[in-house]
Amino acid sequence: MIRSFLTVSTGTLASRLLGFARDAMIAALLGTGPVADAFLMAFQLVNVVRRLLTEGALNAALVPAWLRLRQTEGAVAAAAFAGRVLGTVSAALIVVAGLIGLVMPLVVTLLAPGFAGHPTLQLAVDDARLMLPYLAFAGPATVMMALMSAQSRFALTAFSPLLFNIVLIAVMIALLGWRPDAHDAGLIMAATVGIAGLLQLLILLLGRGGGSTATPLRVAFDADMRGFAGKAIPGMIASAGPQILVVAGAIIASSSPSAVSWLYFANRLIELPLGIVGVAMGTVLVPKLTRALRGDDRTVVAHAESRGLELAVGLVLPATLGLIVLSEPVVRMLFQHGAFTASDTAATAQALTVLALGLPAQVLVKALAPAFFARGDTLTPLFATLKGVAVAIVLALVLGRLFGASGIAASIALGAWSSALSLIRRGAATFGFSIDAAARRRLPRIAVAALVMGGLLWLTARLMPAPGAEPHGVAQALMLAVLIAGGTAVYGALLALFGVASWGEAAAAFRQTAASDLRD
Repeated sequence: MIRSFLTVSTGTLASRLLGFARDAMIAALLGTGPVADAFLMAFQLVNVVRRLLTEGALNAALVPAWLRLRQTEGAVAAAAFAGRVLGTVSAALIVVAGLIGLVMPLVVTLLAPGFAGHPTLQLAVDDARLMLPYLAFAGPATVMMALMSAQSRFALTAFSPLLFNIVLIAVMIALLGWRPDAHDAGLIMAATVGIAGLLQLLILLLGRGGGSTATPLRVAFDADMRGFAGKAIPGMIASAGPQILVVAGAIIASSSPSAVSWLYFANRLIELPLGIVGVAMGTVLVPKLTRALRGDDRTVVAHAESRGLELAVGLVLPATLGLIVLSEPVVRMLFQHGAFTASDTAATAQALTVLALGLPAQVLVKALAPAFFARGDTLTPLFATLKGVAVAIVLALVLGRLFGASGIAASIALGAWSSALSLIRRGAATFGFSIDAAARRRLPRIAVAALVMGGLLWLTARLMPAPGAEPHGVAQALMLAVLIAGGTAVYGALLALFGVASWGEAAAAFRQTAASDLRD
């Protein structure tokens, strides 16, 4: 499982790093004014769709159903079921995209009520309509990637999303050279989103991404499809919980100038560790747990849940502390270019510090939800997500008035913890979490290693000189890179010292990539 996890995590890390480059260019082109707020609100809708569809969420329903059919009725029946899912999902999303386009002013008003009565509303509507084709292209890409995950083919699933960011970055490089006004740049970038979605679908088709296991292709609304939709839709919403929480915060933030932009850029940094852990959990852990549960092998179930929790905690704790300690220099280096000012950096860093407090909860949700998904229960994670969203909205109405964007960030973090605690209580009451002795021994040591690393990082960060006239210059970037690399090295050394993991084990996990993990 670790090899598969690393394959998916590596692809996700590459995609997130390209995403930072993309967002730095967005900040330089649009800044944080009304044009940026409009574009980023529309882009957040696309990001939610991406999480709902393309980043492992559909695995919650499709993978267990496909594996069950292949085991009980054979490969032909499983392929026919997959063909109906592929055809039906594709057709349904084309219709949904068209309908949403017709009522887009109402949709944007509901999601950003603060835009009503301002030119920002029409800007957001125009941007969102130009991005809508992505929704139709994401449908078949979703099914193909889920089928590949069910067959332990993780490489193309992990790396195909890179193309989305590569296309957007290429267009923005051209825009930075051309220097159009912010309004025109936003429209061009919005139109590029749909093109990027098409290219991502094409690379999956060219790589035979599950097409051979989804035949014949049909549109159907029979009992099987209705049952599948009944499980898929709740699971997909639950898997996109962190992004839905951010959208809930943006609804409240839309009434404050630039707050939508500050929260967006802060959340982009949260999504790096969240994506690495969350996408890998959804893509790798669900198939592993499903197979173990079908074989009634409690030892394998305990091993899968324990290793998944160890990997999640081992990655998220140092990331959380690092984001809190280095929030301002990281934001300054990545985003303070062009129209993005020093005051924007300060506001974004404050929001990031508070959002990071909710990161462990968001990763816990990603680590715990597969235990429900593999058992065919998608409603419990859905209810936990909806509870968290309700908590976030109610608190944002209060904290947003008192503390602005930072107060809304705090409400998002508290909403995430509400969701995580709901899953913990429900899981313990229904089936219990199988944590083996090795995990009980390693988890406290991981926590101590992360705390020591965080303390050392805080002490050394205080030695960094204050930014000068060029706050994002080469010297500042190098010092920040040294801090991050040093903290990572210290954390790895502590894990080895505490007997949690050795460098040899990590290197072996990278080297021993089975052919079944990477075949095309």
